[in-house]
Amino acid sequence: MLSQQKLYFALDAEAFGNFIDVLKDLGYTVYGPAEKDGAIVFEILDSIKQMPRGLYDEQSPGRYRLTKKDNQRYFGYVVGPQSPKYVLYSPQHLLFKVRKDGRTFIPQPDGKKIAIIGLRPCDLKAIEILDNVLLKGPYKSNAYEAIRKDALFIAVNCVEPGNNCFCTSMNTGPFAQSGYDISITELLMNGSHVFILETMTNKGTEIVSRLKCRNATEEELNVVSKLMEDAKNKIRKKLDVENLKDDLYRNIEHPNWNEINNKCLACGNCTLVCPTCFCSSVFDSSSLSMDVAERWRVWDSCFSIDYSYIHGGSIRQSIMSRYRHWLMHKLATWVDQFGTFGCVGCGRCITWCPVGIDIVEEASKVRD
Repeated sequence: MLSQQKLYFALDAEAFGNFIDVLKDLGYTVYGPAEKDGAIVFEILDSIKQMPRGLYDEQSPGRYRLTKKDNQRYFGYVVGPQSPKYVLYSPQHLLFKVRKDGRTFIPQPDGKKIAIIGLRPCDLKAIEILDNVLLKGPYKSNAYEAIRKDALFIAVNCVEPGNNCFCTSMNTGPFAQSGYDISITELLMNGSHVFILETMTNKGTEIVSRLKCRNATEEELNVVSKLMEDAKNKIRKKLDVENLKDDLYRNIEHPNWNEINNKCLACGNCTLVCPTCFCSSVFDSSSLSMDVAERWRVWDSCFSIDYSYIHGGSIRQSIMSRYRHWLMHKLATWVDQFGTFGCVGCGRCITWCPVGIDIVEEASKVRD
C-alpha cells in the first residue's frame, strides 16, 4: 500500500511535455530516454517528441529488440544498454593538457545542472553505489562530484519488468525506494493516460508545483498499489543472496569456473553496460607537432588481459580468472570493500552478453 503520509499528484499526458519545459526554464540540461540505433539510450532532450512513445524492449540472454505497440506509453521499455553512468561518469574525460611553452590547462566544471528523466529504481541504487565509490574515501573523482552535486533525478517505477530483471533479489526495485527527487508511475486506465507523481525532496516539490497537476484520486492510488504488487510477481529470475558472499568464497576453486572458458569471449560488454562498474585507466597522447600533450581518464574493463598487467605480465591470464574476478567482485568482495553488493539486478549484463551468460545462473552453479 502507498503511504498515507505522502502527497501524490496526477499529471495528465497532454501536459507531460511541460515537464521538460519547466526543467529547462530552471536552468537544467535535461537527459532522458530516446531511440538511437535500435536501442533506448540517454540523450539531451529539447522536446517530449524525442522520447520513445509506444516502444517496448524484448530482452532475454544475449538478445535485445525494440518493438512498437499500439498503446502510447512513454516508459514501456525496461532498461537500455546505457545506464546513468554514461551521464555522470563519462567514458572519457580530459584530466589536463600541457603545452611545450609550459602552459597547463586543467578543465574546470562548466557549472551546468543536469536532470535525468527515466531512471529506473535499480539505476537509483547504482548511483548510490557509485557515490560510495567515487565520492567517499581519500581519492574522490572531482569530475563525478561536479556533475553529481546539483543533479536532479526523476525516477520511473517499473510496471512491466523485463525477463532478465532480478531487482527484487537485490532489494532495488521494481518501485523506487530512495535516491530520487520525483518518482513517476505511468497509468493507462479507463481510457485515460496519466502520470502519478510523488516527490521526495524540496527540489522535486518545487518542480511539481510548476506543473499543471491535480491531487491523485483514490482510484488512481489503488491502481498504483496493485501495479506494485503485480510487478513484483512478474519478476521470475531469482538470486538467493543469503550467505552468498561466504558461499562464493568457499567455492573459489569450483569446477564450474572452468566452464566459462568455453563460453566467455572476454569482450567486456558486461562491464560497459553495468551501471556500477567504475574501472578506468589513464593514457597520454601528444600532437604530431609535439607541442601539446594530453592526459585522459577512460573507462577500462577487468576482462582485458592488459588491465591486470604488472612488470612481468598480467596477473589474470585466463578468461576464467577474469570472469571469476568480475563475478566475485560484484557479489562478494564488493561487500567487504563498500558494504553492499556491486550488482543491482538490472540484468543488462545478461541481455548484452553476446553469448548470453547469465550472472544469476553462474553464481547459483558455483554455490551449488
